[in-house]
Amino acid sequence: MSKKDILKGRKGVVTSYRRGKHLQHPNQVLLIFDGIESRSEAAPLVSRQVKWTSEDGREVLGKVIGVHGNSGAVRAKFRTNLPGQAIGTPVVLT
Repeated sequence: MSKKDILKGRKGVVTSYRRGKHLQHPNQVLLIFDGIESRSEAAPLVSRQVKWTSEDGREVLGKVIGVHGNSGAVRAKFRTNLPGQAIGTPVVLT
């Protein structure tokens, strides 16, 4: 079984939009995945596809574009920006 298959189906949570002191970037969100605790563990997730499902069943696909910080969080960009209601909801690696 390859490392790619091991990561497939891993669950994560949308934590927030990417933001700074004065500006928020709604086209990028921060994700935290189960079992990922460091930057080196999060690196294989870059360029992987993620899927967020809304309460009414609408699916939005996105892509992990980079690692965020040293605690294993990653940045993702979705085809359409995620709504504010997505914060705190689950995502899945596809």
